[in-house]
Amino acid sequence: MLKQQALFDSAHHIVFLTGAGVSTASGIPDFRSANGLYKQNQNAEYFLSHRFFMSDPAGFYDFCKNNLYFPEARPNVIHEKQAALTRLDKASVITQNIDNLYELAGTKHLVDFHGNLFDVYCEKCHAHVPVEEYLQNRLHKTDQGSLRPNIVLYDEGIPERAIRQSLAAIQEADLVVVVGTSMKVYPFAGLLEYVRPDVKILAVNQEPLNLPGNFEMVVEDAVDFFAQLKVN
Repeated sequence: MLKQQALFDSAHHIVFLTGAGVSTASGIPDFRSANGLYKQNQNAEYFLSHRFFMSDPAGFYDFCKNNLYFPEARPNVIHEKQAALTRLDKASVITQNIDNLYELAGTKHLVDFHGNLFDVYCEKCHAHVPVEEYLQNRLHKTDQGSLRPNIVLYDEGIPERAIRQSLAAIQEADLVVVVGTSMKVYPFAGLLEYVRPDVKILAVNQEPLNLPGNFEMVVEDAVDFFAQLKVN
């Protein structure tokens, strides 16, 4: 039986703060681990910058298409259990992930803090286009403007709406659960500063984390943890 089950059962507003480790079980590589994208390509941060997109849109397109898109990936048990809790209006998810798996899992209260790869628009006319069109051609059919995914690039700020929604959820939370992220990337990591002092912060990760506040660490594969979790 899951030791922490009672925490989930008694909570009325759970907030999941999640990162790339949630999606590795779905076959999507993470960014910062030993086998992550940033270790495999030392220039990855530059290739995912607004500066690179503006200076070399074709190069940006090639990098994104070849390294970020996994259209065959499907949600795993972590996404599914969290999504089920959101559909009961017991939880919200604030994720750094840009892979669209929370959407596929049917997550109800969701903030894509860093945007979504599958939301693509034209820089010239701002029209949104299907991701399938983008993966075939980086230029908009209508006006030949550069298409780009609606994700937060390096040298870009987090959208005000995402910050506002995240803070509102965090400040209402009676349980915060950190999953699949080291909580080292700001401003996402700064969300923990807004958790009320009496609220439990539970972290599920294969490597120990040191987080502030009323904190409990579960060193375990999140897939195993959420497979045991009962959604009530």
